[in-house]
Amino acid sequence: MKRWFGKSLKRKLSLFLLFAILLPLLLTGGISYKIASSITEDKAKQSGMNTLRQIAGKLEFIIQDVETMSLFIIGQRDIQAYLDDDKEDVLRFMTNVGFLTNLAFSKKYISNITITNDSGRPPLSNTTVLRSGLPDVLKQNEETYRSSVKWWSPLYENQTTDGLKKVFSLVRPVRSYNNFKPLGTISISVDEEEIARYLAEAGWEESGFVLLLDSRDEILSSGQPQWLNRPVADIFPDIGSMEGDSGILNYGGKEQKTILYYTIPGLGWKLVGFIPTQIYTKQNGYVLMVTASAVGLGLILAAGLALYFLQWVTRPLTRLTQNMKDINPDEPIPHFEVRSTDEVGLLLRSYNKLSDRIQRLKEQVQKNEAMKKEADIQALQAQINPHFLYNTLSSIHWIALMNKDRQIAEMVGALSDFLRFSLNKGEEFCPVQQEVAHAQNYAYIQSIRFPEQFHIEFYIDPAMLPIPMLKLLLQPLIENSVIHGIQKKQSKGYVYVHGELSGAARMKFIVEDTGIGIDPGKLREVRRNLTMEEARTPAVQPRGSYGLRNVHQRLLLHYGPEAGLTIESEPGKGTIISFTIPIAGEPI
Repeated sequence: MKRWFGKSLKRKLSLFLLFAILLPLLLTGGISYKIASSITEDKAKQSGMNTLRQIAGKLEFIIQDVETMSLFIIGQRDIQAYLDDDKEDVLRFMTNVGFLTNLAFSKKYISNITITNDSGRPPLSNTTVLRSGLPDVLKQNEETYRSSVKWWSPLYENQTTDGLKKVFSLVRPVRSYNNFKPLGTISISVDEEEIARYLAEAGWEESGFVLLLDSRDEILSSGQPQWLNRPVADIFPDIGSMEGDSGILNYGGKEQKTILYYTIPGLGWKLVGFIPTQIYTKQNGYVLMVTASAVGLGLILAAGLALYFLQWVTRPLTRLTQNMKDINPDEPIPHFEVRSTDEVGLLLRSYNKLSDRIQRLKEQVQKNEAMKKEADIQALQAQINPHFLYNTLSSIHWIALMNKDRQIAEMVGALSDFLRFSLNKGEEFCPVQQEVAHAQNYAYIQSIRFPEQFHIEFYIDPAMLPIPMLKLLLQPLIENSVIHGIQKKQSKGYVYVHGELSGAARMKFIVEDTGIGIDPGKLREVRRNLTMEEARTPAVQPRGSYGLRNVHQRLLLHYGPEAGLTIESEPGKGTIISFTIPIAGEPI
């Protein structure tokens, strides 16, 4: 089988393309199925969470309405008068009972409103409560109830004329609004049956359900009466901790379920929704069938197109093998000898021409770049008329000496030496000693211009002084340190120039300053600009200074890729710029 495939490129390509098509299609189909399944599940969860938020909105309305109603009732003048009066007033009692009845009549979720009096008079209530479970609940939670301005009770039972009612109540003290004396207690009971109806009619999944838990994770309302007032962990063991305001849990148990929970703000009550996992699996089965059909159809079409493409490609390649049968695969591939005039022959002829052309263009580009660099430097130097400038500076120097202004004379002398070295009769190289003297002249001129702003020190290995190097490298780096690092600093700065031998064949120069440093983002931009392709037009060339980029490019041009600038900086502490060049002064 191996030899059968090895004798035919078409067979190997056919097998390769079939695998290349089959594997991506299967992988794409699997990923698509996973994504579609995940999207289906996420949409169901998102829809469920939105439903919980809608239910929470209704419950928040009910809770807010009950709390507002309690404040409204407490503030009624007749209620205050009845509770604060030492005498029994039957007419006022009946009026207040009628007021409470009318207030609760249109609100189905209110089971009863009861106001008890500390003086022992009959309580006010809109319904007749034969037996109330509230006193026992208040006794069990007396410490919590007494320390709260308002308190929502757990679920309990009231025996009324309408039958047995499961309720939970808002309980708050009633005080006189004249002297804040305690008068009694008001309790507004919410009918659990109405809350359960809200949960059932909320549009939840048909096979799922929603529970309302209190702050102790006990079931406050549910469609299953036997679950009420029991911890949810008793009904669903290993349900896990419901941390945060909302979230999603996966529950194993006998039936796989997805649990969504949402916390009602202010009370710590939770709405907990259960969605059976089988809802997702049914939808995923349909997605799997569609994905498998699409992958199968795509595989058939791709295989047919691949076989047709192989037949079309391998026909000219078969002819090409006849022309290349004498090539030794162990030797470098030479130019192809072209004898045919078909597509393969044209391809080989074009390849040979392209190879030659690329080599010539590469050599020409390197030559042009070198010439361009030299032309740019010469153009900068030619912008100054040396004789006129030297004569003028000499005249200024002697005038200063005659006027006994020594500082101006020294500054002009330093400037004259600085410019004479910059031109240097077109020479590219100079001894290290001369390069250092040039940098010192520049530093002296700047110290006169900006007195007491910076101090510069040179530490140069004496063994380096006679060694030739490319000129005009240190001065731009010092200029960068002074202008961009020291002058932007409030206090006096320092610049240190180091020169040392690095091994037996290289020299290393370091320019270090204590300026403001460079921010990390700006530093990345500076480093990126050093390696950018230089502008093609003279209009964008830097004027008046070589700059960091010019120094970097000249180092690369004359000494190779290992000689570029290295920049390290830390904001507020300073900048270090260094480069290393061969001891041989000639370019590579």
